[in-house]
Amino acid sequence: MSKLLVRPNLDGGVVHDITPASAGWSYVGFGLHDLKAGQTLDVEGTADEICLVLLTGNARIRTGDLDTGMLTGRVSVFDRAAPHAVYIPMRTGWQVEAGSDAELAVCRAPGIDGKLPPRLIGADSMPLETRGTGTNTRHVCNILPETEPADSLLVVEVITPAGNWSSYPPHKHDTDNLPEESYLEETYYHRVNPPQGYVLHRVYDDSRELDETMAAEDRTVVMVPRGYHPVGAPHGYESYYLNVMAGPKRVWKFKNDPAHEWMLT
Repeated sequence: MSKLLVRPNLDGGVVHDITPASAGWSYVGFGLHDLKAGQTLDVEGTADEICLVLLTGNARIRTGDLDTGMLTGRVSVFDRAAPHAVYIPMRTGWQVEAGSDAELAVCRAPGIDGKLPPRLIGADSMPLETRGTGTNTRHVCNILPETEPADSLLVVEVITPAGNWSSYPPHKHDTDNLPEESYLEETYYHRVNPPQGYVLHRVYDDSRELDETMAAEDRTVVMVPRGYHPVGAPHGYESYYLNVMAGPKRVWKFKNDPAHEWMLT
């Protein structure tokens, strides 16, 4: 199995716990929790800033002076509705109380100064947009884009209809060469509808020293340390993924694979 593909722990509780040390890189961490109704998760603050994304279910989030009250979340990540999310600065603890069974993503990256306050990221600041045409159509929700304040984190979710492609044409962001390209590590948390399916996720660089094509099943994570990384949804299966990106500069500038850039003209 590819070292870039991380399978979920489905024994209950912590589904994923990817750290920079386990990934072999410097910036991005990703955690995922399955919470049962009535369960409380208490976490102390660290040197990382956090973006909590309530993928499904209901939950109350407390951090610093912020108390969200009980948030009513989506039934499914495929509901075509924005999630609830909370930004948490470094050195700030947090608590999540599940009001129903819930799926909680914990997006992490190094904090810088911790001066930003905790905040609820509401649906009104996460407009849903459709990008591309034909079989390159996908639906995007920018949860924590570079236009919104944070130290390092960039967070976005994408739904790709069955038979379509996304992160396409293949692009990369693995070189600190602004303004042309930025260096950003990235994780993809995959959901598939219906869940017995899979998506195809290729990660490759120009030299082909890195060239892996994975069948990413429901609830797996694909790590992208470098290279181009297109995703294809087979006929009959809808794709969802949650992206977490971070690097030395909080800017998303990518370079398309020159071999495939012709399709944009």
